[in-house]
Amino acid sequence: MRPEPLLKSLRDRNRHFRQRGEGREKPETAAPAQPLGRRSGTLPDERLPVILEVLPDEEYALLDSGGGRKLEQYGPYRIIRPEGQAIWQPAWGEAEWSRADAIFTGDVDEEGMGRWRFPRTPLGETWPMRYDGIAYLGRFTSFRHVGVFPEQASHWEHMRGLIEEARRPIKVLNLFGYTGLASLVAAQAGAQVTHVDASKKAIGWARENQEMAGLSDRPIRWIVEDAVKFAEREARRGNGYDIILLDPPAYGRGPKGEVWQLFEHLPGLIEICRAILSPKPLAVVLTAYSIRASFFSIHALMRDCFAGMGGRVESGELVIREKSAGRALSTSLFSRWVAR
Repeated sequence: MRPEPLLKSLRDRNRHFRQRGEGREKPETAAPAQPLGRRSGTLPDERLPVILEVLPDEEYALLDSGGGRKLEQYGPYRIIRPEGQAIWQPAWGEAEWSRADAIFTGDVDEEGMGRWRFPRTPLGETWPMRYDGIAYLGRFTSFRHVGVFPEQASHWEHMRGLIEEARRPIKVLNLFGYTGLASLVAAQAGAQVTHVDASKKAIGWARENQEMAGLSDRPIRWIVEDAVKFAEREARRGNGYDIILLDPPAYGRGPKGEVWQLFEHLPGLIEICRAILSPKPLAVVLTAYSIRASFFSIHALMRDCFAGMGGRVESGELVIREKSAGRALSTSLFSRWVAR
């Protein structure tokens, strides 16, 4: 499917939203068009289920979990956060958990660090961390996150291998890029990177991480924009990327109030991503958090979208292996198309 009819359908769809919403406070939806029909062509090979796991190391470890919480080590600090999937009981006793440096409470509406409690000594908003030689900042945020998703390390290593083995200039597009660790890994491996996030604050954090990592001279474009609108524009311009990373939220808003609903809008965005792949693409990697679905759903979507392109679709879960009892904590679903 060429981008032109897809984008025309997008404009028609958005016109419908504008007409339906006239006179209301609700913002216009920046919704990608839904596919115009199921693609013909041979489906890519498939590999599933694939379980990609992260093991404890000196920089990050899932120490213990249970009772709806998890105890993690981020560099020098022990941190306790809620974890709904930890329905089992902790393996370690209270003595180990009571050594936590920071606990996310979520019991106030304050921005920044106001929703964290520091039982041992007050801590600053950020602290230095490292991933495979790349320095970055951990950060206590008001929405429970700490500036990095360590389970994504499996994707970062896979991407690094693709870039280094290509032995040619590689362009990477990181949509919903957050604080930019994936972008830094790609840049360090030698790729030209375009990093897109709707949050100006997240882009600011990502730039800080670039400086912290000593990668300010690497070619990274930091763009504050709605991911869908940016991908549309790249399709109209005829720009292409060898690797595309997508880490969309279940629900979100763009910088101008655009609304994102994953189940409604993801199929159209995947189609646009196919349209902006280079003539010699390497991979499209999709991660999905906090959705009530099986990885079979996004696996089928990815296979249908990449029909006729060959390659293989691999799908499953990202998990973190616990240090205390060796249990696997599932964090997200993923599906990735790889050219070979």
